[in-house]
Amino acid sequence: MTTDKPLVNRVAKSGLVTINLEDYYPKSQIVEFDLKDYLYMELILKEKEFRQALKEHDWTQYQDKILCVFCSSDAIIPTWAFMLVASYAVTYAVDIAQTDKESYLTIAYQKSLMSINAAEYTDKRIVIKGCSNKPVPVSAYIELTKILQPFVKSIMFGEPCSTVPIYKKPKG
Repeated sequence: MTTDKPLVNRVAKSGLVTINLEDYYPKSQIVEFDLKDYLYMELILKEKEFRQALKEHDWTQYQDKILCVFCSSDAIIPTWAFMLVASYAVTYAVDIAQTDKESYLTIAYQKSLMSINAAEYTDKRIVIKGCSNKPVPVSAYIELTKILQPFVKSIMFGEPCSTVPIYKKPKG
């Protein structure tokens, strides 16, 4: 049995606007610099040895990358140690932060989402895409919801063909 009716893309005709948070993922590669590797017995930072190790370190590997400087050991690291790493890396890295990669993503998403002009979405039906190939922190979904809710008609989570309702503007 055949039909002459044309196929209709109901999702395209629905007026839904899909926002993919992956579009706000940092453009540069994020790498980590763990100070633990420079500690004596994973506890103590010896200034002379640390300075020498930093002089010999290949800083060019951070060219055009985001460098997250942190210490995974439970050691007390003096502030100047982070500053010293930054002084070497600043010529190469596009950004340097005292954090791990996961926390950096939270900060980066928050900064990036602040650039959204939420008024552009006034009375729109929004789907915040749920599946992604890049890590998107839950905090980014919260931040986007917070930014859009005062303007939009509705917010849904997932894919246009299968969504979970999050918010619907009250009538009146």
